Amino acid sequence: MYYQKSSEDTLLNLNVQASNGLTQDEAKKRLEENGPNTLVEKQRKTILQMFLAQLKDTMIYILFAAAAISVILHEITDAVIILSIVVINAVIGVVQESKAEAALEALKNLSSPTAMIRRNGKVMEISASELVAGDIVILEAGRIIPADLRLLQSVNLKVEESALTGESVPVDKDANFIAAGEMGIGDRINMAYSSTSVAYGRGEGVVVYTGMDTEIGKIASMLNESVEELTPLQKRLNDLGKLLGIVAIVIVAAMFGMALLQGRDIIEMLITAIALAVAAIPEGLTAVVTIVLALGVQRMVKVNTIVRKLPAVETLGAVSVVCSDKTGTLTQNKMTVTKIYLDNQTKDVTELSFDKNTVFVKGFVLCNDASTANNERIGDPTELALLDMGKLVNVTREGLEQTNPRINEQSFDSARKLMTTVHKEDSKVMSYTKGAMDILLGRCSKIYLNGEVTEITDQHKEDINTAASEMARGALRVLALGYKEDDDTANEENLTFVGLIGMIDPPRPEAKDSVRVLEQAGITTIMITGDHKDTALAIAKDLGIAENENQCITGSDLNELTQEQLNDRVRDLRVFARVSPEHKVMIVKAFKYNGSIVSMTGDGVNDAPSLKAADIGVAMGITGTDVAKGAADMVLTDDNFATIEKAVAEGRGIYHNIKKTVLFLLSSNFGEVISMFSAIAAGLASPLQSIHILWINLITDSLPGLALGVDPKDTDIMKAKPRDPNESLFAHGGLIFTVYNGFMIAALTLGAFLWSPIIHLNAEGMAVTLENIKWMLGQTLIVNGADYSIIEHAQTYAFTTLGVSQLFHAIGMRNYDKSLFKMKMFDNKSMIAAFIIGLALQIAVTEIPILTEVFETSQLSLKEWGNLILISMVPLLSHEIIVAGKNLFGKTA
Repeated sequence: MYYQKSSEDTLLNLNVQASNGLTQDEAKKRLEENGPNTLVEKQRKTILQMFLAQLKDTMIYILFAAAAISVILHEITDAVIILSIVVINAVIGVVQESKAEAALEALKNLSSPTAMIRRNGKVMEISASELVAGDIVILEAGRIIPADLRLLQSVNLKVEESALTGESVPVDKDANFIAAGEMGIGDRINMAYSSTSVAYGRGEGVVVYTGMDTEIGKIASMLNESVEELTPLQKRLNDLGKLLGIVAIVIVAAMFGMALLQGRDIIEMLITAIALAVAAIPEGLTAVVTIVLALGVQRMVKVNTIVRKLPAVETLGAVSVVCSDKTGTLTQNKMTVTKIYLDNQTKDVTELSFDKNTVFVKGFVLCNDASTANNERIGDPTELALLDMGKLVNVTREGLEQTNPRINEQSFDSARKLMTTVHKEDSKVMSYTKGAMDILLGRCSKIYLNGEVTEITDQHKEDINTAASEMARGALRVLALGYKEDDDTANEENLTFVGLIGMIDPPRPEAKDSVRVLEQAGITTIMITGDHKDTALAIAKDLGIAENENQCITGSDLNELTQEQLNDRVRDLRVFARVSPEHKVMIVKAFKYNGSIVSMTGDGVNDAPSLKAADIGVAMGITGTDVAKGAADMVLTDDNFATIEKAVAEGRGIYHNIKKTVLFLLSSNFGEVISMFSAIAAGLASPLQSIHILWINLITDSLPGLALGVDPKDTDIMKAKPRDPNESLFAHGGLIFTVYNGFMIAALTLGAFLWSPIIHLNAEGMAVTLENIKWMLGQTLIVNGADYSIIEHAQTYAFTTLGVSQLFHAIGMRNYDKSLFKMKMFDNKSMIAAFIIGLALQIAVTEIPILTEVFETSQLSLKEWGNLILISMVPLLSHEIIVAGKNLFGKTA
């Protein structure tokens, strides 16, 4: 580890002299041996590969089987319809995926295009890709660091590392530092890392790692190695697809067995059995679920959330742990002065007054190199915070300098830890010094109290140290101010102490409420940050994330733990401070090991691997790096932690709607299977033709299914605990519900199918027996001079009843526990439209001549329609009876 070596040992190890650098020949040789200083990108999928990947799904395989079966049955139209569904579903998936997987490309864009180096004793600028280990790199403010460097020189050098470590402010670097042992990235102050930037000062460093060996390269490797996992819904639908496949095989086998027992024509019965298997497959399910998710994506946009991958919508609804980065996510990513100490009192910054505290305000604003002119924030975050403090009392540096021009200065130095500026002020000279409290206080001989200057005493110093300690315990960064009159030399001795300021990157105002709401919803918020432990814990306590120090752990502590040990400890931890990207992935894995569905939020490059590793990664849209956005499943366009709460609520509502849709489709298809199986088992003709089944599944089912998918979410949805990730779609009575409604729809369909032959048997004075019904179904009568097929009429009755009963069934499916009269029907106008359109389409296929020929249906009279609609209303009537029973039972209990 080069941060544990001296600069001399590092240069010796790399066989290079700092004064001359490498020779061009040696650099060329090393470039050939180790390769260019670039990130290796994982080969991206082609459009064809993405399209084929969408077809690797159990439900899709079943749809292919259904299409093949339709071809065997010479139902080419049916096969075209089914394959169209498959193609539409795959295209939607490709469109979503083609927008993703840009993380490595964004990482490459972060790399510095050029680097200033020394070779052959000459300074030159080359492409960063040509850098090799041993190159001497020259650093200056504004430069992006092109590779991982061991610093050789550092003059007031500060490096902005927030994207890599999560550190709120630029890090002071010290080339002379040598680490005694292992430490986190944020503490290696003698190193500078690729893709970070020089915020202040200058320096030199020797390249120790390039390309994929850099810290940024390690992140790229983790992104490459990550494996896409199935979401809970995908797992449930996969299981369902397998179950339906088994059911289809069992049906074919059972029907084939019945053919042998009943002595039927084997080939004819096999074709019928295959048709029955088609009925078991809800052809529209995959398409409906995909469309519901897509509509959910549009709803998420309204709560400032962009979904990059469709399944992520429902995953967020199952989240039980939100691992959040601190800087810029839970906090504002803006250093802010919150406390001041002057006149022997600690106050809130809002109590500051320019008239009463003129010297205090002038000193901190004038002793400053930052600028906020023209609404542009330029400079060190700490100094910008001081200018913001000035704005609270309507004071700007530019305004003050018009009457208090700077005439001398001593720049900040990391060794002195002080900065001094000298200003002309009317007829006198004022020198202001700011810096580290302990250093500055040691140079003060006087103190400014309530407008008067007196000799500083030990008691004064004790009071100042006490105030500084209280600020530090609150995780505030403390700066002190002193001044001197009538000395234009910028001398920093014999100063007059003025006061202290305490600053911090404060929590977002709305984050505390969001943490509380998530807690009510059974969701634990975890803070993961590269910042210091005290700062992280203070913010966590303020937000209600943690209560005590025992719930906090640091990166150095994590280094001592194995993944298995962390798996055991993680349940009691809430704050992870001073962590590296590897630690973040380790933390996510630990929570997942304990059965949690984990969401990871973040905005920096350092968050990308954990965003990828989590069940759902949520990136910040404004401050987030392209790397984070590329690795995430979702992006918050307003960077607001509170938006996560709204997104979770939407995710829960969407999953609930999908579950309602799935149960609705399955109970409807189960009704089709039972009605056909029962009729054929009894030796009767099939009550439905294959085209009838497809029409019901793709039209009458799908429209209400989509309407259920956009049902408004329950207002109490965030008061429930997260669902068990292993929970079946049939949990909480779903299986009983599906079977019950399936049998009810089957009974209504069979009753309608038998109605016509029974009426004609009665008209002929014949006994209603199974054999007579079979005989009558095979008859063609002459009615009003036209042929009247009994089987066609019976199938029309069954077809119509099945379709319309499912429309009524969908209305009741909106809420299992509420009466129709309490559902606020007009809240879901889509359901009203679906019912009207579905009924109109069903009427069309029985009344429009050209369609009756295609569907082989008979036209019905108004009286027949009235009777069939009354029969079809039974599922809704059943819903009302069950709800009334639940309410009555609940009140009685």
